[in-house]
Amino acid sequence: MIPVPFDYLRPSTVEEAVAALGSADEGKVLAGGQSLLPVLRLRLAAPTLLVDLGAVPGLTGIRLEGDTLVIGAMTTHAEVAASDLVRQHAPLLAAAAGTVGDRQVRHRGTLGGSLAHADPAADLPAVAAALDATYVVQGPAGSRTIGAAGFTVDLFTTDLAPDEVLVEVRVPSTAGWTAHYEKFHRTAQAWAIVGVAVAVRRDNGGIGAARVALTNMGPVPHRARAVEDALAGAAATPAAVAAACAQVAAGTTPVDDLSGSADYRRDLARVLTARAVCRALGV
Repeated sequence: MIPVPFDYLRPSTVEEAVAALGSADEGKVLAGGQSLLPVLRLRLAAPTLLVDLGAVPGLTGIRLEGDTLVIGAMTTHAEVAASDLVRQHAPLLAAAAGTVGDRQVRHRGTLGGSLAHADPAADLPAVAAALDATYVVQGPAGSRTIGAAGFTVDLFTTDLAPDEVLVEVRVPSTAGWTAHYEKFHRTAQAWAIVGVAVAVRRDNGGIGAARVALTNMGPVPHRARAVEDALAGAAATPAAVAAACAQVAAGTTPVDDLSGSADYRRDLARVLTARAVCRALGV
């Protein structure tokens, strides 16, 4: 299909992009385009203006500020996955970014674009929730910060105002933790039917702390706090992990669709979570 007609702007500053979005009847931001362009082709979105951030300086790059990893919103998935800083300070994010789509998608798609698109089946929103990331957004009144837990508010809906732009993602360091991202999907290009983001810290041979978040188990990423509490202090054995992860789907709202029933997804979440925790622990 062919998208509806729209105007196109390639600004050179974030301020110019914000002003353009504020003046548009229906503005959309183009980051990597790997999620937006298919939606435009299917006419599931009909913007009057497309604002391309590709020429705006300062929106890419990865740096460390104290104990916080700072990643520009236009940094690609491939750059995140390959970064030594990300591998050291946010191994879960590096692992998950390396599983997004295929090579073409990872080299064009961006971290900020994926987060702002807020697809419940996307891998990185759950990872950001598990890592307690914060998002810096810029609008007409200046910058503000939004926690990952409150950023996605519903299906394909975020706390971003129509005239705000996501400029960077800040991730507290989890250096010394081990991590794994486990997902079940039919092909490399397909969305995850269920995904599980896990980071764990060992303590005296057992599990000192854990972070667990689920992909595609509801309209927003699900942080499995009860499982995190059950894992903290547990033995680092498959049996103990399986017991702690048994109720990981509690409080989730998975859908019934052609990929599987809600009950199937709940059981899949249980199996994948235990598997992800064991792989993060190396047991």
